[in-house]
Amino acid sequence: MRALAAIGGVCLLVAVLVVATLTLHGPGKREPGAQAATPLAPRTAAPSSAASGGTGGSQADPFGKTGAYLRGRAGTVTAAVYDVRTGQTWTLGGARPQAEASVVKLDILETLLARNAGRVPAADQGLARSMIEDSDNDAATSLWDAAGGATGVGAYNSAAGLAHTRPSSCVQCPGFAWPGWGLTTTTPADQLDLLRQVVAPGTLLPSAARSYALSLLEHVTPDQRWGVSAGVPSGVTVALKDGWLPLDTADTDWQVNSVGWVSGDGRDYLIAVLTTGNQTEQYGIGTIGGLSARVWSALR
Repeated sequence: MRALAAIGGVCLLVAVLVVATLTLHGPGKREPGAQAATPLAPRTAAPSSAASGGTGGSQADPFGKTGAYLRGRAGTVTAAVYDVRTGQTWTLGGARPQAEASVVKLDILETLLARNAGRVPAADQGLARSMIEDSDNDAATSLWDAAGGATGVGAYNSAAGLAHTRPSSCVQCPGFAWPGWGLTTTTPADQLDLLRQVVAPGTLLPSAARSYALSLLEHVTPDQRWGVSAGVPSGVTVALKDGWLPLDTADTDWQVNSVGWVSGDGRDYLIAVLTTGNQTEQYGIGTIGGLSARVWSALR
């Protein structure tokens, strides 16, 4: 796997945002590739699950049969699913915000589109492609600035209804060697709201902008198409963005995230999964994959 840019290291913000402590592996590269998994101690209790909303009738909770699986996995898992067909939403685990890592790049893209009447300026289109499809950090920094930085992204998030997402206030943060936009924090529920902006018609992004964003998300480089795509057969549309980063310099505490849209074979849903406390990147990928595959099966 090619060298990837990742978010990491220790920031001055550690004292107030432990979950936002990040380590990157270098500017202009994609995030680091998968590492060998090391089993961790199982969690002591399964997270709770809750359902809300719905205009198309009641449906079984897709997280309903994940308890035994998650009890055998270490770390903290929070997730949310929205069924586009029925309007129902389910959440899993607590609502404490976690660091976004490269998942924030979807937010940057949407903000840029909204600020430019639904278009990415021609000069920035190559950067947008690199940012989403290859998770390029230099491209993301350039587009973060073009989108208005924390102020611009925050304004877009407010308009989109994201109540618990906080853009990082710095790009070059004191004591932090890597792009500070990765210190943005979010919740799975907010990520569903962000995904809705590109999947469903709305007032923030015109149809052409939504199609453009989805095209990039559907063409993420193959070695980054893991996570919420797990268990999904070929021929089904998957538009996703993943993020993964070590939270310590020893690379023994990873945060791994995956968000996306899955549509086909009788399903149509949005899903966001955030995980912390993974001893390796691959372990977090495995946890998200196991959970996502069970969601896919439950929504049939």
